[in-house]
Amino acid sequence: MSRYLKKAIQEIGPLDEKAMASARERQDSLTKPQGSLGRLEELSVKVAGIRAEALPTLGHKAIITIAADHGVMAQGVSLYPQEVTAEMVRNFLRGGAGINVLARQVGARVVVVDMGVASELEPHPGLIAKKVAYGTRDMTLGPAMSQEEALRAIEAGLEVLDQEVAKGLDIVATGDMGIGNTTSGSAVTAVISGKTVAEVTGRGTGIDDRQLAHKVSIIERAFEINQPDAKDPLDMLAKVGGFEIGGLVGVMIGAAAHRIPIIIDGFISGAAALIATGIAPKLKDYLIAGHVSAERGHRAALEHLGLRPILDLEMRLGEGTGAVLAMVIVEAGVRTLAQMATFAEAGVHEAKEQIKATTD
Repeated sequence: MSRYLKKAIQEIGPLDEKAMASARERQDSLTKPQGSLGRLEELSVKVAGIRAEALPTLGHKAIITIAADHGVMAQGVSLYPQEVTAEMVRNFLRGGAGINVLARQVGARVVVVDMGVASELEPHPGLIAKKVAYGTRDMTLGPAMSQEEALRAIEAGLEVLDQEVAKGLDIVATGDMGIGNTTSGSAVTAVISGKTVAEVTGRGTGIDDRQLAHKVSIIERAFEINQPDAKDPLDMLAKVGGFEIGGLVGVMIGAAAHRIPIIIDGFISGAAALIATGIAPKLKDYLIAGHVSAERGHRAALEHLGLRPILDLEMRLGEGTGAVLAMVIVEAGVRTLAQMATFAEAGVHEAKEQIKATTD
């Protein structure tokens, strides 16, 4: 592990209790019954603690979508060919994908990263080139990557996050693109959660029952070959992970080090969060679950992390789409904290004052 990565991990501190106490006090004095905004109040207090600001603002928003390919695609685990990864990256850069549409709606920038696409992508001003290799190796034949490559992916994600902080960043959402990546996500989730492979493996691009059974058998074969260690997150990433998963681990570590709230997206982001919290346990306090995916393993990942999703829309697209939708909700909580009037400011009597007056 490089000094750069070690330093980022060491800089992850606890939530700011003073800022959270101030936020709670203000929430309780706003012109509403206490607790009546439900989870919006909870989210605003959490963001205050993350940002170490009693009245945080979220003016600079970004979705970091990392793309990479998977060698396990040679085993026929997806309905789509591997070439779709590169084609979708080009679609992101043209602004035509689902994540582009939703990001425009919430006023967030989309940051597209090539961490391991299995083909050469044309240079583009909107593409960040961090290619570790042209896709991982087939995990049924040996480790998907070396430990050195796993570290390079994490550090590349950390570098991307630091670059975005320099442009202005108050909240970040994580996204992914990689045909075949739910196979890696299922493998990571099974190892860390202790669930069986069948319990956490879903249909991905829409495979049928026969193909699903094949996918489960492929992951089980990879476990027999590689013996990933649940107590060693880096070992697990190297043996059954993906470059985009490693990159997202780095993004999460970097964001926490900079006290930036992290809205994790779906299944792949959940798998990355499992690894990231294994490497940097303090990171968990900085995570917000944007939604729960229709992929069955995502719920298991969130339960293991102790996170409650904001949305449940039966989505399974990835890209950061669920996270960016949840960003609207998080910002709503922060805005109500800062912009609603207190009872004193509005000249409205609080309920407790009314009760006191009638009982004196």
